[in-house]
Amino acid sequence: MKREENAANSALMVRRHAAVARGVGQAHEIFVSRADNAEVWDVEWRRYIDFAGGIAVLNTGHRNTAVIDAVKAQLDRYTHTCFQVLAYEPYVELAERINAKAPGDFAKKTLLLTTGAEAVENAIKIARAHTQRPGVIAFTGGYHGRTNMTLGLTGKVAPYKIGFGPFPGEIFHALFPNPLHGISVDDALHSVETLFRNDIEPTRVAAFILEPVQGEGGFYIAPNDFVEGLRAIADRHGILVIADEIQTGVGRTGTWFASEQWPVAPDLVTTAKSMAGGFPISAVVGRAEVMDASAPGGLGGTYAGSPVACAAALAVLDEFEKHDLLQRSRDLGQRITASLKGLAQRHSCIAEVRGLGAMVAMELCKNGDPQQPDSELTKALAAEATRRGLIILTCGTYGNVVRILVPLTASDALLDEGLAIIATSLDALTAAA
Repeated sequence: MKREENAANSALMVRRHAAVARGVGQAHEIFVSRADNAEVWDVEWRRYIDFAGGIAVLNTGHRNTAVIDAVKAQLDRYTHTCFQVLAYEPYVELAERINAKAPGDFAKKTLLLTTGAEAVENAIKIARAHTQRPGVIAFTGGYHGRTNMTLGLTGKVAPYKIGFGPFPGEIFHALFPNPLHGISVDDALHSVETLFRNDIEPTRVAAFILEPVQGEGGFYIAPNDFVEGLRAIADRHGILVIADEIQTGVGRTGTWFASEQWPVAPDLVTTAKSMAGGFPISAVVGRAEVMDASAPGGLGGTYAGSPVACAAALAVLDEFEKHDLLQRSRDLGQRITASLKGLAQRHSCIAEVRGLGAMVAMELCKNGDPQQPDSELTKALAAEATRRGLIILTCGTYGNVVRILVPLTASDALLDEGLAIIATSLDALTAAA
């Protein structure tokens, strides 16, 4: 491949700052020229291993051949009709296949959309239409999107909520269980009951919404006994349970949906990100009678369920079956977790290594104390890893969590190379401290 002519990251950053709104953040001051599977090359032709995956969008890797071929074939047929005007089979087939994968022993239906936030917004609309109730209970640390409604649901202020209020009413936040930081399952369930006494009666609550593994919040996993307790509360009061699987879905946690690993089924599931291997599509899937609560015309969107994205998503489903990527996710998760736990034995700054399938993170702290988050070290680690050729992302309420979202199609050799960069980067930073 030829190097881009007259291209440099620094020059492009100058143009970016002059042309793009300041509110659009950027984790790394890098412009990409080419990408393949789990590797990217910038415009100066530096090579990087990609442990970010476009924030969990590339479970099947950059430019997956089957996905690209499916998109090319669809482009030769038609690119857009608006499904509500002229329907097309790929939308229906994709809905059928998602229905078959969603957890729960009951009939299901699917709505296709474009973005994760759009899926969450529509899940709330559907829940309200079905229950005829206004209230929604979300959880601290949760992340559900950047629209006004989804920001109201999101349980993290900086940087998402600053300056954008007021947010919609009838949204409340309960505690999410977090044993590392002293919040037990009982504490979390009790906080729901406290909301019922102090803020909103349960007969006015349409739904609970939670992530099976919190994404932006720090990769904290919802314990099974918490989910069981929440389901019991929901059933007692006629409240729906929505699993927000925008980041956890499409095999990231070792099952197609993370909520498949729950002892009880959610009523609705939202999904997006890796659904179409880098093409924009999202979905809400759930109980048929709940999904049908809205009158015709109440759901949809001009680009919702784009035929090009549907073709890509069907190819992603085929790739998972052909290459057993669910097992690959579990295998990768074990390999990543073992490596990071080995690193934790040498570094007291690693407060915890946690994960589900290939959705793995490590939390950094000061003085070996989990109650002293070390966001400075976390930021420095991301920068040092980038300097050494690895792209990683941080997250967490205090910005002190390193998360790994490597494509499931990455080779063991590439994975080990990236994990070695994390280790040598942390070694170098702690030695210099």
